[in-house]
Amino acid sequence: MKITEEQLKLVNDRIDALEAANSFYGKKLEEAGINHVSSPEEFEKLPFSEKNDLREAYPLGLMTAPQEEIVRIHSSSGTTGTPVIIPYTKKDVDDWATMFARCYEMAGITNKDVIQITPGYGLWTAGIGFQAGCEKLGAMCVPMGPGNTDKQLQMMQDMGSTVLCATSSYALLLAEEIEKRGIKDKIHLQKGVIGSERWGQKMRERISTELGIELYDIYGLTEIYGPGIGINCKHDKGMHYWDDFIYLEIIDPQTLKPVPDGEWGEIVITTLVKEGAPLIRYRTHDLSRIIPGECPCGSKFPRLDVIGGRTDDMMKIKGVNVFPKQIEEILAEFPELSSEYQIRISHLDGKDTMRIYVETNGSVDFLDMAKRVASRVKSRIGFTPLVKVVEIGLLPRSEKKSKRVIDERYD
Repeated sequence: MKITEEQLKLVNDRIDALEAANSFYGKKLEEAGINHVSSPEEFEKLPFSEKNDLREAYPLGLMTAPQEEIVRIHSSSGTTGTPVIIPYTKKDVDDWATMFARCYEMAGITNKDVIQITPGYGLWTAGIGFQAGCEKLGAMCVPMGPGNTDKQLQMMQDMGSTVLCATSSYALLLAEEIEKRGIKDKIHLQKGVIGSERWGQKMRERISTELGIELYDIYGLTEIYGPGIGINCKHDKGMHYWDDFIYLEIIDPQTLKPVPDGEWGEIVITTLVKEGAPLIRYRTHDLSRIIPGECPCGSKFPRLDVIGGRTDDMMKIKGVNVFPKQIEEILAEFPELSSEYQIRISHLDGKDTMRIYVETNGSVDFLDMAKRVASRVKSRIGFTPLVKVVEIGLLPRSEKKSKRVIDERYD
């Protein structure tokens, strides 16, 4: 999907603002001798921006609007390295709320709904984005934040919450708790808006079935406003994203060239109207594809497929490149297994070892199941992992994001 003339005009406005502010990316463009792009081909020659660039701009090197116009900052949720600080103007905050309200509307949520928000607040963009969109929509907000499951479930019952906003990990934890406590008949949830981490089909089905709700996959990242830049509709044929606010490309992560619509690659995003910290050709490292053609819902907003992992998720085991998604797809072929798994990679006796922990119920022969999973991984990926089968509920649950891959080789 090539950039349009109208989008190019907005990009040129952002280039002017970046260079006038002498911000980190403005300097990068000046050094490259770029002050204007007049065609899709010229746009595709613009330099990429990366997370490391953003870290180098710490604390306020990304700030493109005057400081007196900055009303808020957010920071990426990563726990390693220098943080990335993203400044927002009042217009940025309003634009983000508008996009998020669209997400709710795309999911069929109205101002008659009661929306319970469990993602975290503070420097992280999650909770406050869900709340701003809810308020823009005019629905009642229950701003819980993460944790305190007893209180979450009490409020869910007392307030008659109809929409749950959560990470997939916490949605699963809540579903299991509701089942355990026998309170499903007291819960009024109808829909779940889920984001912040990749989740597989088996996990979707468990959450949807156990809570009895429709699920909607929301997309976003701190560097580009936060969650709310895209969501699937009721037809579940990909996530519609708001191309009047962002321009999205898919590139081949090796050649760095754009790929045709329908082909998988890395998502690259350009903000078209952001004032506080515009980003041009930001490499997200998320893997997906643009879905060609029109959605059955009739929306003209283009669609992005589910996030299939990250380019930096790759693990190298015994000379083989492995992505967590590959393991997840293999495990999904075993209906006896739950959606939860954990991968641990160690270096023992001079060689790399992968251990995969999976859950199943007591009616299954654990030893036989372990052999079958190990054999399937061997036939698909080329090496034999150690597989440990445990009872459902024994693997850790999280109120935030689940850590599914633990690499102990460098500890």
